[in-house]
Amino acid sequence: MTANDLVHVVDDDVDVRKSLGFLLATADFAVRLHESATAFLATATGDLDGCIVTDVRMPGIDGIEFLRQLRTRGQAIPVIVMTGHADVALAVQAMKEGASDFIEKPFDDQVLIDAIRSALDNRNQVGATHPQSAEIHGRMAALSERERQVLDGLVSGLPNKTIAYDLGISPRTVEIHRANVMSKMGAGSLSHLVRMALIVESKP
Repeated sequence: MTANDLVHVVDDDVDVRKSLGFLLATADFAVRLHESATAFLATATGDLDGCIVTDVRMPGIDGIEFLRQLRTRGQAIPVIVMTGHADVALAVQAMKEGASDFIEKPFDDQVLIDAIRSALDNRNQVGATHPQSAEIHGRMAALSERERQVLDGLVSGLPNKTIAYDLGISPRTVEIHRANVMSKMGAGSLSHLVRMALIVESKP
């Protein structure tokens, strides 16, 4: 166990903090629990180790503002944001603000553990030019015009029903296009898909 295996859990719900703390401790992570982003930032000094798991909706400083303040302070620590199922727009915004991943609640315990391990393994690549950007461009070029429109809607944080309305097609058709986009892009989750789209957007 090293200091780099440290996970900071930032959530205003005491039951969520305790359950996540127990889960992560049993997965052999060192865990620190924080009741708010304000409390975390008040004690955060120097370069931070490990990663942060935080809720997007919190009183005071919410998850989005928390990400902004961390970046303003020059902290490159990876942040995983937990979101409600209806918070796709907030999740996408969190990715644009530098979150390394987002997970929709309710989630399987292993999904969170895998996301944390991935964030810890890749933390030294934060801010680096992504080696897959050319490959992602190639996959995106293979999308049909309609699939690209659906992708743009997803990356904007729009739910399927809104995308369907905007494009004048049925929600079921959007689901089919969305599945095709995920397959062609090689995305295992919506957060993975959004991350790839943002990598392409951020390329000079």
